[in-house]
Parts: sequence; C-alpha cells; structure tokens
Amino acid sequence: MKFNYLLILLVIVGLLSSCKSKKSVVRKSHKKEVIVVKTNQPISNTNTTTTSKNSVIKNSTLDYIENYKNTAMESMRKFQIPASITLAQGILESSSGNSELTKKSNNHFGIKCHRGWEGESVYHDDDEKGECFRKYENPATSFKDHSLFLTSRDRYSKLFKLKEGDYVRWAKGLSEAGYATDRRYPAKLIALIEKYDLHKYDTQVLGKKFKNDDKVDLNSHTVAKGDTLYSISKKYGVTVEELKRYNGLSSNDISIDQILLLNK
Repeated sequence: MKFNYLLILLVIVGLLSSCKSKKSVVRKSHKKEVIVVKTNQPISNTNTTTTSKNSVIKNSTLDYIENYKNTAMESMRKFQIPASITLAQGILESSSGNSELTKKSNNHFGIKCHRGWEGESVYHDDDEKGECFRKYENPATSFKDHSLFLTSRDRYSKLFKLKEGDYVRWAKGLSEAGYATDRRYPAKLIALIEKYDLHKYDTQVLGKKFKNDDKVDLNSHTVAKGDTLYSISKKYGVTVEELKRYNGLSSNDISIDQILLLNK
C-alpha cells in the first residue's frame, strides 16, 4: 500500500516538473527579438545640387547686367565711358558681384585706396597680402567713384578722345595705361562684351541702332603701317616671342597686310 502511494506521488511530482519545464519554454519563445536595421539613405542628391549651383553661377552674370545696366548707361552719359566697358569691368573685377571683396566693401572695380583716399577702407589679399581697398556705402557709389577715378587721372585722358562707344580701343587703352597687370585684360573685357552683347547699351545711349554682327576678330591681326611686333603684342596682351612662335617667324620683320595669328 505504501509502495503504491509512493509510486503515485512520484508520478505526480514528475508531471508537475514537466509542466514547469514546458511553461518555461513557452515564455522564452514569446520574448521579442529587437533587430536594428541601418540604412544609408543620402541626405541630398549630388547631381541636383550641382545643377542648381551651376545654374546660380550662370545666371548671376545676367542678373548683374540687369541690375547695373542703367547705372552704367548713366555713367556713360555723364562721363563718356562706354557702358559696355563699365559693365565688363564690373563683371570681371567683382566676379559678377560674388567676390569676397565686393561683398564686404561694395567695391565692384577693385579700386585700391591710393594716396588721398579719405573714405572707409578694407584690407584684402590681392597682388600683395593685406592691401588697402576702398569701401563704399552702396554699389552705386562704387560705380560713380570708378568713373571719377578714370576721369581724374591724366594717364587715362587719351581714352576720352576716342570715338564714342569704341569699346575695343577702350579695352586696349586701359591696359596700355596700366589699369591692370593682367596682359590678357583687354581680351577678357572684349570677350565679355561680345558674349553678353554689352555694347548694345552703348548704342542705346548714343541713339544708334544696335548691330549684333559688329564684332572684332581676336584670333588674328592684319599688319598696318607703323605696326611692330612689340606694338601688336601690347595691343593684344601677348608677348613678342609668342607672336613669333604662333606665326613661325624667325625674326621681328613683318610686312603691311600680313596676317598674324594671336593665339595657338
């Protein structure tokens, strides 16, 4: 009897242990596994950003022309400086208004302080480190001072005797008078004027009809009486050695009506 009782007790204990084990397994199976998924989604579309940036850069020159064309034409009426020259210089010197110097000083033409300047100034690295540049209250003041700068200095006096609206001779004359150290300065100005048809503002001031096909060939020069390789090199911002190399010349001798290449 006692044996049977013990046997039954053992069976019950075994069943209870079995149930506990199963419950434990069930609890474990219901534990939730947390999975961390890493994604490398791009913050922005590089191609779209680049396209947008290029569009801004491309349009900034057009915006610059639109913003300052009337100011340039007014300067032409008052001071006889071609509006096309003023605009081209502004575009080139200020990077269409985007240069660091222009943003912090409203100086659109890179005019340095020079002796006698009593206005505000800023310091900026140019030909030398920390050079003094004029600072203006607004862009209109910069344009006016640019005109006064050219009209008040004897070295530019010859330019005001040129035919009105002759932007080609003006560009070359500025370089010859020492306005810029870059020997390609005249070619750069002329290229800007003809790319954006800035000379149409000259004709507007002069009351003439604009001719879009009236452009200058900057690739060659036809030798005229009195020309020398040196004088031609100064006009177009190239060296005598470059002219000789481009045209296969072994000496400095040239002849009237000879066509010289100005670049490669």
